[in-house]
Amino acid sequence: MSYAIIGFGKIGQALARAFARKNIDVAVASRRPPEALAPQARAIGPTVVAKSLREALEADTIILAVPFGEHREVAKALPSWNGKTVIDAMNAFPEPEELDGLPSSAFVAKSFTGAKFVKGFNHLIAATLAADPVVEGGHRVVFLSSDDEDATAPVAALAKQLGFAPVKLGKLNEGGALVHARGRTWGRLIFQDLFKKEQ
Repeated sequence: MSYAIIGFGKIGQALARAFARKNIDVAVASRRPPEALAPQARAIGPTVVAKSLREALEADTIILAVPFGEHREVAKALPSWNGKTVIDAMNAFPEPEELDGLPSSAFVAKSFTGAKFVKGFNHLIAATLAADPVVEGGHRVVFLSSDDEDATAPVAALAKQLGFAPVKLGKLNEGGALVHARGRTWGRLIFQDLFKKEQ
């Protein structure tokens, strides 16, 4: 399984740190050329490799960590998203008018036709996401939601590999609504820093 993080701002770098901590290879890409990202990527760890957007999108699993308005540009970069898993770590700020009452992730999913689409890693601030998720015998919770039950399992497995405790919330417009942030409207689980004790 290969991984890429698209977007290398605070959230993208926080996720890159999670991969580096576990020595898991991950490509990182953004609008900037890979040479501009390479020094920061190297500083995070040797398993974090800056690539062009096109190269990064060859990965099996893509984490979207770009500003909300840029997701369409990423979606256009591939002719087909079949066989890919897309993890939406974005929140809709400022609130876009075009959502038409849909949860932001359900709206974004329409641009990534054919992909297995999962909302995840979006409810924590970057500093918390970057911190070691294992604390005093517990694991920091990340919430996952998807309209495709099969899509959630590999993302839950990745979250565990990174040291988090995945909690499935069900469909995007049901439990997933608890972690959606749109403009001034925040789901009740946004910024809730929770831990799950090891069983």
